[in-house]
Amino acid sequence: MLLCLSSNHGNASFELLEQLSFVAPGATAALVDSTAFVSGAVVLATCNRFEAYLDIDEPLTAATTVAVESMLTTLSDASGIPAAELRAGITVHEGPDVAAHLFAVTSGLESVVVGEDEIAGQVGRALDRARREGTTSRDLERLFQRATHTSRDVKNLTAIGGAGRSLVRLSLELASSRVGDWADARVLLIGTGQYAATTVAALRDKGARDIRVFSRTGRGPAFAAKHGLTHDHSFDVDVVIACTANTVIGPELFTGTHRRLVIDLGLPRNIDPAVGQVEGVELLDLETVRLHAPLEQLSEKAHDLVRTAAAEFTAASAAEPAIVALRTHVFELLDAEIARARSRGAGDETEAALRHLAGVLLHEPSVRARELAAQGRLADFVAGLDALHGVRPAEAERKAETA
Repeated sequence: MLLCLSSNHGNASFELLEQLSFVAPGATAALVDSTAFVSGAVVLATCNRFEAYLDIDEPLTAATTVAVESMLTTLSDASGIPAAELRAGITVHEGPDVAAHLFAVTSGLESVVVGEDEIAGQVGRALDRARREGTTSRDLERLFQRATHTSRDVKNLTAIGGAGRSLVRLSLELASSRVGDWADARVLLIGTGQYAATTVAALRDKGARDIRVFSRTGRGPAFAAKHGLTHDHSFDVDVVIACTANTVIGPELFTGTHRRLVIDLGLPRNIDPAVGQVEGVELLDLETVRLHAPLEQLSEKAHDLVRTAAAEFTAASAAEPAIVALRTHVFELLDAEIARARSRGAGDETEAALRHLAGVLLHEPSVRARELAAQGRLADFVAGLDALHGVRPAEAERKAETA
């Protein structure tokens, strides 16, 4: 069974999200190791959310409760946040709700800036990290891959997710009233990752020409050369934009009293809040940006696409044990027939033909199983499978044994 623990801009404070961001790199493996019946985990950590997607072996309410408490304990131990505080800032989704939630998140419908196009990439990278760490599972793979397909459908078939809808661009919109003419502004960018590259593109769309990059990691010169920027360590500029995970800038770097706008897009925060007290400096951080996010009338079509995709995923998941049972039965018969054919001199061509035929014969029942599951009639398919072939899904067999 799938489970999701979600702490996001809608149910948690910025401070809690910032604390959770510190434990994000090691959280995936820790969550899998913390409980015996957690068979897989993917952690999605962005500047506005921390979410743990879990594959639980036991589909029991008691197991779910134990898993949630175990996850909270693990996160509490790693972050130093009291479990009670975590519990207050986390929403638990389970079963079919997990797909509906992730599909909406990946499509940008749950973002601070509705429809922002960065979240789909972040979801994909979360799955990639879980793969590298060996913590993903078959069901989580299916869930995240379907989420990516759904976000593409939402982007292609609705007005949600249009160009320019992102947290970076909203920040620059808010900053424009302070900057005046971006073409004349001297901008210092702190960071050299993908977030920084997105910021460069957004700045150029605004008309900024004098963009410099600062980095303490040694990647500044290469990033500057790649994007046509100047590598600079001076904070004697008009606008400073921080978007990295490796730097904290203190007030000591902001000498002089001339007017500067500092935009902190980092989580954990890149700019010490004390910078906002420096004479001439105005600090715009994620908390401020979040409060100014526009409330928009969403496309009902986008929500319909998400609901439909989630229902189809749930139906396919419910039908999977029956489909697997049927395929196992057919391929056992197929392997026996291939062995007999080969004993009589048949070659690879015969085996290929038999396997192709088996695939053709299995296609329609598999599709029908998913359709019946979507209609709430999966039991009809399971009963027919038992009546025709004497085959039962593993879950049905366990129930019969304990009846």
